[in-house]
Amino acid sequence: MGPDARRFSWFRRPPRTWLPLLLSLVIGFALVGCSAAAAGLNSFASPDGRYAFLYPTGWTRVQVSGGPQVVFHDLINSDETLSLVISDVTPDRDLEQLGSAVAVGEKLRRTVIAPAGSGRQADLVEASQREVGGRTFYDLEYAVHLADRDRHELATVVADRGRLYTFAASTNELRWPKVKELFERVIGSFTLQI
Repeated sequence: MGPDARRFSWFRRPPRTWLPLLLSLVIGFALVGCSAAAAGLNSFASPDGRYAFLYPTGWTRVQVSGGPQVVFHDLINSDETLSLVISDVTPDRDLEQLGSAVAVGEKLRRTVIAPAGSGRQADLVEASQREVGGRTFYDLEYAVHLADRDRHELATVVADRGRLYTFAASTNELRWPKVKELFERVIGSFTLQI
């Protein structure tokens, strides 16, 4: 048998000897695909272990004095931000006592996202409620109108032990279709640990 014949002799093997090779290739490609899908997010946990969330790879944390507790922004699209605001509320009140998802969403719209005199207008596009780990979360979606551009914002709100957590992701309206699913995963990842 010549060198060329030996090189391609594995083609002449019975099909059952190909099965392990084929199966290992298929499993290998599947694992690479799964890890690539999860590779776009990093985890963040508060130093006190109270809360955690995922944020997009390539984003960096920035310090803001007198503002949100935590702020991340995209290095490439710097107007894409992720922020966490922690406010005090009456300790014995849960989120539902503050109002429905729509009522809380409208109050945030009026007082935080587009307060009077800010030059911004905002519409509450959608408000929904979900339960995670025995806690109620309100998921909110806004279309925000500024003088020079439109933005899109997703937020989740949860109350626990006298604190109201508002976790939000914001982007330019033109990029919204590209980052919608990513932002939904990020916002849905916010959890209270203790």
